[in-house]
Amino acid sequence: MTRFFFFLTILLQTMISNAQQPGPSPLQWKNLPPLPDAVGFAGAYAGVSNNALIVAGGANFPGNAGPWGTAPKTWYDAIFVLENPSGSWKKAGYLPRAMGYGISLTTPEGIFCLGGADGKQHYSMAFYLNWKDGRIAFTALPDLPVPLAYASGALLGDKIYVAGGTTAPSDTNALNRFWEFDLHKRQWNELPPIPGNGRMLGVAGAQDGRFFLFSGVELHHNAATGAVQRTYLKECLAYNPASQTWKRIADLPNAVAAAPSPAYAAGQSHLLVVGGDDGANAQRVMELKEKHPGFRNEIMAYHSITDTWAPLGAFSEGNAAVTAPLVTWNGQPVIPSGEIQPGIRTPRVVAGTPVVSTGTFNGIDWGVVSVYFLLVLGISIYVSRKMSASTDDFFLGGQNIPWWAAGLSIFGSKLSALTFIAIPAKTYATDWVYIFANAMIVVVAPIVIWFFLPYFRKLKITSVYEYLAFRFNKTVKLVGSFTFVVFQVGRLGIVIYLPALVLSTVTGMNLMLCIILTSLITTAYTISGGIEAVVWTEVMQVGVLLGGAFLSLFFIANASGGFGPLFEQAGEAGKFHMINSGWGITEPVLWVVLVGNFLTQIVTYTSDQVVVQRYLTTPTEAEARRSIWTNAFLVIPATLIFFLVGTALWVYFKQAPQLLNPVARTDDIFPWFISTQLPAGLRGLVIAGLFAATMSTISSSMNSIATVVTTDFFQHFVPKSTDLQRFRFARYTTLALGAAGIGIAVWLVFMENNSIWDQYLKLIGIFGGCLAGMFVAGIFFPSINSTGILAGFFISAVLLYFVQANGWVHFFLYPGVGIFGCVIFGWIVSKLVPVAQRS
Repeated sequence: MTRFFFFLTILLQTMISNAQQPGPSPLQWKNLPPLPDAVGFAGAYAGVSNNALIVAGGANFPGNAGPWGTAPKTWYDAIFVLENPSGSWKKAGYLPRAMGYGISLTTPEGIFCLGGADGKQHYSMAFYLNWKDGRIAFTALPDLPVPLAYASGALLGDKIYVAGGTTAPSDTNALNRFWEFDLHKRQWNELPPIPGNGRMLGVAGAQDGRFFLFSGVELHHNAATGAVQRTYLKECLAYNPASQTWKRIADLPNAVAAAPSPAYAAGQSHLLVVGGDDGANAQRVMELKEKHPGFRNEIMAYHSITDTWAPLGAFSEGNAAVTAPLVTWNGQPVIPSGEIQPGIRTPRVVAGTPVVSTGTFNGIDWGVVSVYFLLVLGISIYVSRKMSASTDDFFLGGQNIPWWAAGLSIFGSKLSALTFIAIPAKTYATDWVYIFANAMIVVVAPIVIWFFLPYFRKLKITSVYEYLAFRFNKTVKLVGSFTFVVFQVGRLGIVIYLPALVLSTVTGMNLMLCIILTSLITTAYTISGGIEAVVWTEVMQVGVLLGGAFLSLFFIANASGGFGPLFEQAGEAGKFHMINSGWGITEPVLWVVLVGNFLTQIVTYTSDQVVVQRYLTTPTEAEARRSIWTNAFLVIPATLIFFLVGTALWVYFKQAPQLLNPVARTDDIFPWFISTQLPAGLRGLVIAGLFAATMSTISSSMNSIATVVTTDFFQHFVPKSTDLQRFRFARYTTLALGAAGIGIAVWLVFMENNSIWDQYLKLIGIFGGCLAGMFVAGIFFPSINSTGILAGFFISAVLLYFVQANGWVHFFLYPGVGIFGCVIFGWIVSKLVPVAQRS
């Protein structure tokens, strides 16, 4: 074994140098129609209102003569509007006065404008600027407590944060004061000051629930000369509104004072800063005049998860402008006008298109994936040849599945592609606080074995919801079955669509083709081989999935310098933090993680047909018990592997932040690494693991839904049907489910966002804990009757809806609310409305 790991390490080390290649520039720039002014403006106000780009005010030196010329600096009040990127600018009105160098931010209520200067004084006014019905409208807002210009501001949620600046043209020091404006209450609050000396011309940003302040300049009064001197800052800070604290973060390699602000929020964890003034020629402005080389042209990317800076390409349209706002319009960062050399303005308006990068997937990778698909088809063909045309074989595999295969199948059915992606992403972005979540299956397993399994085996049921008919009545069974079917059908579309989206990005395969191919192959082997084909393909899929994750972990560790440095660096950064102390109910403190996930596992392993059906495929109850323990003990090492992958990814990208995809979601981090950093062949194996996780989830859901629909509905409403008719109906149902899954996934593609679908699943998911409550009540509370359990089910669902909507408890505790609510309300109603109990 030691020799194996040695050769594996040597092999992976030889692959590393070929894998690490920086990605392309994250933005492609193009020119929009220039402002209708020959010179352009610095310090203008800008934003978007009713999908129109608006630029107002600012200052320049007429004729672009610069500060060394004879023309004085002039201030403007004109407002210009561009209604579409290919249209023409039109003059649409005037500001309350000629001014510039204030703050302007796009908000849902309009363009928020604050402060500014006109060379004689600074202003404290605040107002909304809107473009409505072809006219400019102003809405007055409460003034800031002090006049302010050259400050930094950003919108975070429903709050605007304003930092630094100066209060008058004659100031010899910048402010370190910090304010918050509540958009709903429309009031100002002063917050803890910026650490250290005050600053002006900083770059603000909002990302990851925090306000960021990058660079800027400090002002100092030179008593000997009477001049005001500037110190250009590399220092960067982050403010956390939750804790109301500032934190020093990674310094910039160089100052970027007066870069377009706020920084462009790319993806879920990057802030991009375009250009900026590093102060290298600040003392030579009057000497260089028109020969000044201009300001910095590179794009610097800050990554909030690894706290790192990386250069990502350059601004490609000439000199990058400073003292200009940055506006997001139609999803693109737009820099209207600005200053390209000291005193020299430009009327140029540029927009950056985010570059969507894809990974590399070659013939070797496709060969590995093809072998995987051939194995899947081979297993299904072999199983289908020996399967008889009976529901016992189709739903339970003739109860001939070995305990170890059933255990691996339970594990595979619950480890979806979303989990394959989400667990590493979670530990990459945070720490190991959730490590105890999956571990609770070890605590739940004996409870399932001692209390639930004997009932399920003794009653010789096929659908777990048949138990509800024995314990209560057929109406309760139908409610439970219907809840399961509706939730699983909705979930089926999601578990096809989201992994297909990732696989399409990684492999370059057409998204529609990815959806259809994965669904058709999975539907084919689920129809042909029934639960036995599902189980045996899952056994193989678990091996592929865990093997790919394990090899990925080794590759990442070797690319990061080995496991020793990896553990050391992650440990110093607190990435292995596991326990949050406290007794709150809205945060993932230890007791919430333990209790919440204990109850979550109760829900999964007692009332989910996908899992329970596998208990029933083994020849005996003793083998069913072994299958449960097999799954429970397999979860522990698998969880460690995926948690370690996420932590290793954090170390890897902290060392090489330039390799990150700045426009990606955090959840895409593992697929991004797979597609860009793993070598050919290994990349194909891990992608085969993603296919495996996807197909395992799809096949498990389809077979379980078909089982419930056939057993609990078709047989209920067509009681005289033969077993052959039910077998054929189950196959047709599986085929219909495959078509429905494809249809829902394709619909999600055309929706281009899944927010509505997320809300649907959230609503239906409310009933999961309530459904488990029915089983808990049935087994442990003999006094609860059918009327009481139905009332408890629906009342607890309503209660859980309000709990979710108001955030009264952490989401880990939602199953507990459902279970206890169902039991408590069921017991109360049973006492109030007694009925004859089923024996």
